[in-house]
Amino acid sequence: MDDADRLLAAVAGDLRPRRAALTDLLMGLYAAEIPALGEAEVNGPARALVTESVDLFLDVLGGVGPGLAGGQPQTAVKLARLLADRDIPVSAMLRAYRLGLAGLTPPLFEDIARRSGDPQLVSAATLRLAVFGLEWMDLASEQAFRVYQAQRERRVQRQLRLVNEASTGIGTTLDIGRTAQELADVGVRHFADYATVSLLDPVLGPKGSPPRPGPGRLRRVAEQTAPAEGPGELGPPGDPYTFPAGSVPDLALTTGQPSRHRLDGPPDWLRADPGTAGAVREQGLASVLVVPLRARGAALGLALLFRRGEAVPFTDDDLLLVRDLAARAAVSIDNARRYTHERATALTLQRALLPQRPPEQSAVEVASRYLPAGSHAGVGGDWYDVIPLAGARVALVVGDVVGHGLYASASMGRLRTAVRTLADVDLAPDELLTHLDDVVIRLADQDPEEGQESSATCLYAVYDPVSGNCTLASAGQLLPAVVGPDGRVDFPQLPIGPPLGLGALPFEKSELHLPEGSLLALYTDGLIESQGRDVDSGLAVLTEVLAETGAAGADFGGAPVPLESVCEALIGRLVPARPTDDVALLLARTRVLASDQISVRELAADPAVVSEARRHTLATLADWGLEEASFTAELVVSELVTNAIRYGGIPIRLRLIRDRALICEVSDASSTSPHMRRARVFDEGGRGLLLVAQLADRWGTRYTREGKIIWAELPLLPDAPLLPDLAELGEIAEPTGPAAGAGEAAG
Repeated sequence: MDDADRLLAAVAGDLRPRRAALTDLLMGLYAAEIPALGEAEVNGPARALVTESVDLFLDVLGGVGPGLAGGQPQTAVKLARLLADRDIPVSAMLRAYRLGLAGLTPPLFEDIARRSGDPQLVSAATLRLAVFGLEWMDLASEQAFRVYQAQRERRVQRQLRLVNEASTGIGTTLDIGRTAQELADVGVRHFADYATVSLLDPVLGPKGSPPRPGPGRLRRVAEQTAPAEGPGELGPPGDPYTFPAGSVPDLALTTGQPSRHRLDGPPDWLRADPGTAGAVREQGLASVLVVPLRARGAALGLALLFRRGEAVPFTDDDLLLVRDLAARAAVSIDNARRYTHERATALTLQRALLPQRPPEQSAVEVASRYLPAGSHAGVGGDWYDVIPLAGARVALVVGDVVGHGLYASASMGRLRTAVRTLADVDLAPDELLTHLDDVVIRLADQDPEEGQESSATCLYAVYDPVSGNCTLASAGQLLPAVVGPDGRVDFPQLPIGPPLGLGALPFEKSELHLPEGSLLALYTDGLIESQGRDVDSGLAVLTEVLAETGAAGADFGGAPVPLESVCEALIGRLVPARPTDDVALLLARTRVLASDQISVRELAADPAVVSEARRHTLATLADWGLEEASFTAELVVSELVTNAIRYGGIPIRLRLIRDRALICEVSDASSTSPHMRRARVFDEGGRGLLLVAQLADRWGTRYTREGKIIWAELPLLPDAPLLPDLAELGEIAEPTGPAAGAGEAAG
């Protein structure tokens, strides 16, 4: 070792006792030149590394350390990782090494000059120190840069993994609370020690109503604490609270800008949320990210992520990453809110359009179920209906509109209304489906929605309790299951027409004879088809359940199983907890009117038989104990028979049916349709069927292969309508068409 080396070693020895002061000097320079370090780093991990670096510099300079190449990279690597984790730019890191050398050099130069008066020795030692310092800085910068880059790449990879996990782990369901909990879980799993997610009250409304502008009440819906083992528990929303105006979270909600902050205990604005304030105090949380949840320009809520004091404080990179995660979660929450709102609206609409209670009729005993889809598909267009018809008959309907959501529900409502209107005309099932097909095609042409498929399936069946016959036609809809009184389950092999909306394709009607006590099960495909089960398997289960519960005399002391119980058994065995498609189920157990409830009389086309029809009516009502209805019934029958004799054709038949009302029917061989017209004051006739309309609860005309039937239903209650004043009547039913004569209906 020459004199210059010995002089530098002595100087290094002199400075070792002053390493604390040298460390303070360097940390002051770092704090001034690199504000991103902050007070915690200056007095924490960064200070420890600088102290270690000063000791190593003096040891190597004094010749007692491991050498330049052996010692410097270790501290350089540690400091580079620290600065990379603190998100300090690489330029600031390289400037830190220059600052370090600049801070240590002056004390060394001063001590060299103090120890020696030999100018040549001082010059040689100074030159040797300058060369050593430059080699030290170059080696440190080279090693630190590689480590810094590797550390940043690892952070980027970790962030990419986090983003990938967030894309698959946040928004897995259309449940608002679950999505918020998933955000808290991901945040704690990767870069936070405690996280809460709070949402505005309108977002958590019962129907997912749109958020309103301005400050609003928040409710905490999710929280998670490290270490997080598995997904957090999803509990009910907490009590409402509001952050003070102008506070950090209030500004975040108003401006949509996230921010990061250091904490020294719970901040004042956190008093609004005592639960979170208590967690800050108990867990020693020292830094926080305040991230608003916004989607489509509207504020939805707020996410707060905390770290404890011993952890690395949040960086700008963390803030950007959490902002991206919050944006993903906000979109998922908004999607869930919109889905909840649309689904609730569609479900309300659909339930309002479906029958609220079975209509009064005696032909069948009915029970029904409607279950909306529980998946992302939402509410669909399935429907069912029970429509009383003339002659004590009843129409049973099930249908399914293609698609889901409000469009499908609205389309279902339009089709159900169309079916009821066509049923009121009393068309045959095949004719009704033909008209309904035209309705679907016209709706598709008029609908402004692009990309919406307009198609539907429908089964329309008419059951007659007088004959026990059921006439039905299907437009792409599954045929019903028939359970006989003996419990045998049968699926009639009948023709199925094309779905509605295709046009120009025929529908066929079929007729079944159903003994009294038979069970007719009408359903949509959601009942028998689901994920993991095909149609054949579903039909097998359906057959099994109906065989056990559907017979007219099954168990319970020979009494039939209640239809409500049959519905529950079918739903329980066939429908999963979250069905992927809507389910509509309609059960009908048939009844047959007794022979003593029906009276039929063949009449000749002679005006003299009107009195015969009146006498027959009076005698029949006397046998039925309905004498109080005799006067009204006699008048109605007289008018119907007279009208048939004048304008109809033979054969003419009078049929009386005692049901919930007294049904009077007169059939003839003419297809001429009566209509209302106004009678003049001095006309001798022209008021006949208007009397019928005034006296009857309902009246109308239906057509058969042989002609037509004009019918009227008379109330059997004590408050039946009184005979109207003839002077006030001014309209009458008059035939139309080529068969119409020049006269008027009997009055």
